[in-house]
Amino acid sequence: MKKPLEAYKAIFFDVGDTLLTIPAARLIMQQVLAERSLHREADRIGTLFTEAFRMFYYGKQLNPEETCSPESDRTFWMNIYKYILGRLGAEDDWDEEQIHQCSHELYDVFTAPAHYQLFDDVKESLQQLAERGFRLGVVSNFAPTLRAILADKGIGHYFDPIVVSTEVGLEKPNPAIFRLALERAGLEAGDVLYVGDHDQNDIWAPNEAGIDAVKIIRYDYHAGEGIHSLKELSEG
Repeated sequence: MKKPLEAYKAIFFDVGDTLLTIPAARLIMQQVLAERSLHREADRIGTLFTEAFRMFYYGKQLNPEETCSPESDRTFWMNIYKYILGRLGAEDDWDEEQIHQCSHELYDVFTAPAHYQLFDDVKESLQQLAERGFRLGVVSNFAPTLRAILADKGIGHYFDPIVVSTEVGLEKPNPAIFRLALERAGLEAGDVLYVGDHDQNDIWAPNEAGIDAVKIIRYDYHAGEGIHSLKELSEG
């Protein structure tokens, strides 16, 4: 952070791998595949999840000018699932249509509230920050199910605004999504601190909009410097 926390009026957050995660993703995918008579080891699925996320999400040079829609979000994630299925040798058992349909199903499974869990530090930290008078918001690349997920996990009421890529047609790392969030909140860029896990989406992009940002490091493969818990903000 470039300023003391009290210098900000609001703290906005990324969601995936910042506030919540699907901790049993490999087991969930293993079950979905097994229901379709494709049996693969959970550890292998987990390794490929990490590999795919590094390649398609964390390692990809994203286009700030790319537009976003529910359809484009589904396509992005289906490509990840198709990559994993390919590495699992699904084509030995399934035809192209079966792989396509399974990828559709996986998208629906992984965008539903049921399997998401908050990180342990989230609820307490949000409550403490709200009690300290900070306005809290969300700017997230996510499926249109995000509001339902936040409500289901008991934290949706903390956030105003909630700006979701698939609802507004803008997607991080386009700085315009952050400018839209400022407009909706009625705040200046210098009033806001942003917290997220992705170097380009959550550090570069808000910086381009004039917003200070801090990286949260949730996993061993997250490189660089930052905080490791929201408690470093809420209790700092």
